Amino acid sequence: MAENQSESTVGSETKITLGLLNAVEGDSTVTQRSVSKELGIALGLANTYLKRCIKKGLIKVNQAPANRFAYYLTPKGFAEKSRLTAEYLSISFNFFREMRNQCTDIYQTCEQQNLRRIIFCGCSDLTEIAILCAKEFPVELIGIVDVKFGDAQFSDLAVFTDLQNIGAFDAVIITDLETSQKTFDTISKQVPPQTILAPRFLNISRTQPTLM
Repeated sequence: MAENQSESTVGSETKITLGLLNAVEGDSTVTQRSVSKELGIALGLANTYLKRCIKKGLIKVNQAPANRFAYYLTPKGFAEKSRLTAEYLSISFNFFREMRNQCTDIYQTCEQQNLRRIIFCGCSDLTEIAILCAKEFPVELIGIVDVKFGDAQFSDLAVFTDLQNIGAFDAVIITDLETSQKTFDTISKQVPPQTILAPRFLNISRTQPTLM
């Protein structure tokens, strides 16, 4: 379990650093706020990564007019960007391969237990992989529940904000990568926990914590 968490952390750090280097290369007048918005991270985190890259000699900062700063990639920064690109692609491939294997295991369980009508909880990269893997099994994908995503479509599946609005189903697969435990805890109050399935790497606990 620790290994999966470690790989996830490394992948996240690589993605943020690579995104920052790409942003600086594309526009030397980027700000911490614009980087924060572009990468979808907190402003403080963007500041931390920017300072780290400057300290490592990946980014050079110059004073610009109107009390602003201009950021440039150094030769070391360009080399690091190339290295991180290769690393991120490798991490992404390993993630896809492992998630595909774990989704296959879940669908095999569905087949053995005659669980045909499937819904997903959470719109994410994992959802897309689960949808892809479903083509190899006799299951019917009913839709996706995701409060944050709203009533829309994701990978050609309807997205609902409420489990009660989705119709009849046999099993729920947790595909929420950000708040998977919270999603499981919420869903398990609405449907039998034994009908809720999840990839092993999500580390979902099915035991409620005991209050001391």
